[in-house]
Amino acid sequence: MKKIHYLIPLFLISIFVSAQTMIFNVQEVKAKDFSEKKMEQAYETCCADMKPNKGGFALQVLGKGADNGMTHRFVWYWEMGEDLWEGTNIQEKAPLWWAQMDNYVEEYGESYSGRVLSNHQGTNEDYKWVHIWDYKVKNQKQFKEVHDKIVSKYKKEFEGRWVAFGTYDVNNPGEGATHWVGLSGKNLQDHIMLYDKLQKQTEFVDLLRKRGGERVRDYMFSDLKTY
Repeated sequence: MKKIHYLIPLFLISIFVSAQTMIFNVQEVKAKDFSEKKMEQAYETCCADMKPNKGGFALQVLGKGADNGMTHRFVWYWEMGEDLWEGTNIQEKAPLWWAQMDNYVEEYGESYSGRVLSNHQGTNEDYKWVHIWDYKVKNQKQFKEVHDKIVSKYKKEFEGRWVAFGTYDVNNPGEGATHWVGLSGKNLQDHIMLYDKLQKQTEFVDLLRKRGGERVRDYMFSDLKTY
């Protein structure tokens, strides 16, 4: 797959705190065996002196649900209208970083970009694993309104968790997903226990039906390194 050879912005999805609309860019990869630490070190060697402007970069490990053998994600996120690498010589840094990644990446997977439309800030640092659901959504307004209602109504259940909704605007991952929902938790068991609690409530299930959308895929990830 042809890579985009620049570090212009998937954001460290778990720490969005800005009131501005956030944009993200994601590159999924299949790392070579035992290369995870080397990928982290490569960024430190190349780009540790780069200071993100109103955004950041994250190296994430993929968990259950990852497609096509993908193991990791590179994620850039920034405020709409801003330059993530303002004041940095991207033309110099980007080729160096990608060249190093080629040594540790076996295969480049899907790449896609979008926005965060709703964001309930996560405050519990123990909630390190994020579950993402990708959807095909016909009525974005309706989906967002019901999503926000669910987050508000079940704020006790979502306390401390990052809960968000957004779009895919450039390249649609999976089989044509247009939107996504994200939720943080401690681990797999913590996520499933929450789902069990929520799905036993009739009104919650009814709200999911009203929200609409066709689910395309779901998967989990956790941040390894953030900048």
